[in-house]
Amino acid sequence: MLLDRPKSLTELVTSDLRDRIVGGEFELGSQLSEARIAKDLGVSRTPVREAINRLEMEGLLVVEPQRGSYVFNLEPEELAKLCDARTCLESEALKQAIVADHDALADALDTCVAKMTTARKVGDDAEYLAQDTVFHQHLFDHADNRFLNDAFQTIALKMAAIRNRLGRHPDHMEKSFREHIEISKAVRKRDTATALSLLASHIDRKEGSYWNAATARKGLG
Repeated sequence: MLLDRPKSLTELVTSDLRDRIVGGEFELGSQLSEARIAKDLGVSRTPVREAINRLEMEGLLVVEPQRGSYVFNLEPEELAKLCDARTCLESEALKQAIVADHDALADALDTCVAKMTTARKVGDDAEYLAQDTVFHQHLFDHADNRFLNDAFQTIALKMAAIRNRLGRHPDHMEKSFREHIEISKAVRKRDTATALSLLASHIDRKEGSYWNAATARKGLG
């Protein structure tokens, strides 16, 4: 029997900062203060510095020598390329998951949509967006391809961070909700072609409130 190893201070600080970056507490492109973070968390600057190094490797932070640490930012054209990468990865995951684990995938997506419905009814945008992230992760969880999932994880945190900043617009959220329902129904019917078409449209939109918000100014910060 293996015992769980207690998390180190660096791991705790890393987890805290990761959650705050992804959750939207820090603006994209904003500079982080090691001293302020250390003071807020009641720790020395050493675990903060180590946490920043880890988050830089995850792509959530950019460290510029002699200048400081900044939350990642994306230019509009970079966001477009990120959406292209998502489309490729998620489409393949969806195809493989329908073949490898259809019933479990359909159940998982239905459960996720049910939770989204509840969140919408009570106006809990944070929970809705969290379930949005879970919905897309389910495609990889049921695809039986760890290499595909590993590739997705390189962009998953960035996508969650962007979703939590741009996905709260009422028009976008309404459209997003409707599309998740339609994708889930297509998967349940084993209608792979329709599910793939819906997924591609859902991810690769370059119109509407979501895209306009992202491209209205240089970068997202």
